[in-house]
Amino acid sequence: MERLLLRKMEKGQTGTVISVKVGGELGRRIRDMGIVPGTEITIQGRAPLFDPVAIRVMDSTLTLRNNEADYIEVEIA
Repeated sequence: MERLLLRKMEKGQTGTVISVKVGGELGRRIRDMGIVPGTEITIQGRAPLFDPVAIRVMDSTLTLRNNEADYIEVEIA
């Protein structure tokens, strides 16, 4: 299984969150959105300039900026 940052995932790829490597307000905000270790996420798409990225998490679609996605490590099956 391959591990990579959320920012490096391609459209349509699915993976499981391994870790969120940021603390403070940003870390809390990411975890409040449901992006916690063990959660399955799918890349829905990207904006024309590749920022932000739309992800599917627990039957919801969320968007993250690339600098936020850099803190989320995912394992691809």
